[in-house]
Amino acid sequence: MKKKRTIELLAPAKNEEIGIEAIKHGADAVYIGANAFGARAQAGNSIDSIKRLVDFAHQFDARIYCTVNTLVYDTELRDVEKMIHELYRAGVDALIVQDMALLRLDIPPIALHASTQCDIRTAEKAQFLEQMGFSQLVLARELALDEISDIASKVKIPLEGFCHGALCVSYSGRCQISQALKGRSANRGECAQFCRLSYDLEDAEGNTIVKSKHLLSLRDFNASDRLKQLIDAGISSFKIEGRLKDVDYVKNVVAYYRNALDCIIAGDDSLQRSSCGISSYTFTPSLEKSFNRSFTHYFIDGRFPKNGTSMASLNTPKSQGEYLGKITSAKANVITIDTKVTMANGDGLSYINANGDCDGFRVNRIDGNRIILKEAVALKRGDKIFRTHDKAFNDILAKSSATRRIALDFELWNVGKQLCLRATDERGTAVVHAITLDSEPETAKQPQVERQRQVLSKLGDTIYTMRECNIKGDFFIPASVLTSLRRETIALLDKTHNIAYQRELRRQEDKTAQFPHKALSTADNVANHIARDFYLEHGVTSIEPAIECERKSVAHKHPVMTTRYCLRRELGACLKEKGSRQLPSPLLLRTGGRTLLQVNCDCSRCEMTITIINN
Repeated sequence: MKKKRTIELLAPAKNEEIGIEAIKHGADAVYIGANAFGARAQAGNSIDSIKRLVDFAHQFDARIYCTVNTLVYDTELRDVEKMIHELYRAGVDALIVQDMALLRLDIPPIALHASTQCDIRTAEKAQFLEQMGFSQLVLARELALDEISDIASKVKIPLEGFCHGALCVSYSGRCQISQALKGRSANRGECAQFCRLSYDLEDAEGNTIVKSKHLLSLRDFNASDRLKQLIDAGISSFKIEGRLKDVDYVKNVVAYYRNALDCIIAGDDSLQRSSCGISSYTFTPSLEKSFNRSFTHYFIDGRFPKNGTSMASLNTPKSQGEYLGKITSAKANVITIDTKVTMANGDGLSYINANGDCDGFRVNRIDGNRIILKEAVALKRGDKIFRTHDKAFNDILAKSSATRRIALDFELWNVGKQLCLRATDERGTAVVHAITLDSEPETAKQPQVERQRQVLSKLGDTIYTMRECNIKGDFFIPASVLTSLRRETIALLDKTHNIAYQRELRRQEDKTAQFPHKALSTADNVANHIARDFYLEHGVTSIEPAIECERKSVAHKHPVMTTRYCLRRELGACLKEKGSRQLPSPLLLRTGGRTLLQVNCDCSRCEMTITIINN
């Protein structure tokens, strides 16, 4: 029989608590940062904390991936090496890495995943990284379905793709604007998020074309309605972005995608989940209720999305939230909304003000569709209202909102004085435990099977739920004895599964493989001598060091941002489309009254670059 293809839901975790909730709410795997080198300086965790998360996850055959995906300087190589050994001893299943130096360090045989910072956009790059021994490849967010299919047809290892969350406007790993302007490297976990700032768009004469808009701030990615297409294209691991998100966000988004993927898997015999256990929720997941800048499919449909919707969140980098409806009446501090959505006192609402910016207010009191505010807000009939804080929904998430249980079957019988209990669970773990009674059990005068089933089913303080129970014979056993037998059997089941759990090992590197390109630029992020030697060994002949290793002024010689997103296309001025709006060349972006950036559109490649003019 053909082996089933495994589908993974991969969730982010800022800390141990959020990681545990991600697992409870249905994640098959969690990615989390250690105390350093994790590409999110604000999301570090101790080894002990990660060990506790690993132990919790492995109960469900869920995996923990640790992000070690920053650039590493020569002075840090031994510290990274030491940390990886600690992570391996803690039971981490795989490392997500960017710096190729890690392939040359003295580290345990832990599986390696190629981070999105590796900028995997071509089949040639994917094939090379597969040859380097990576077990999973995190593809670039910008890829269309046909591009994913092309890569999938040329590699044999699983492909990981983003399905939800914030989008970096630049190709991941190839954005140096934060380093160049603030000395804060995005490739070292310290991005200053220049893409989320407000800019004026100017021509070369200084004339303002667009005033004070968030021209580089993208909407959030949402592929929830394209999961089956992504699976068919070759994605096996679905990654939710958000290692800085709070626990409510992770609970809601993970639960939503768990339900969506389960529906697909249930209808396709060739697919299976990559972990065990069924999650039950106290709420109905809704993506619109968690932080979002409104949604986009980005480039799933190709470089020119068929629906023509905007990719950017021009008015605000903040959350837009859930659309409620339009205002039908606004008088003083009382407004009425045409909506069927139930609102509550304390809800947070937002709208676009007269300046085109996003503004918000808190609901003081609700009377049907009428909202009474503490103070009057400049709203008018026809304004669209969004909810950024659903108090009732968030109150539910603030409590325990999910349980995850492993299904098991019991079989109870006796052999003389030996009372035996077999437990077999959905993970494939099976144990038999027996206790010796004082005497052989007597045949029951009253039916005992149902009572014994009830005693065995009392698993509330464990991760298990009883699915089937086969009791052979009808004999009397005191409830206390049966309870002890159940507890000891469950303890043995836990211990057996813990011993039997196996991690994937690192794949072997093909030392003869050649890198697809002979020359590397500063954007290829070679920051230490071991990485440099690695690329030279694989056929690269020219290597520029990473911008982090050079003087700040080097950024003015090179693009500091390269993106498939194009401002001209976003503003309806694509040079390839007939009848498009006319905009001059070059275009300039100004922020803070001083920083000036030049926008360059390469129409042959359908790409845009950003270069610093002055700061």
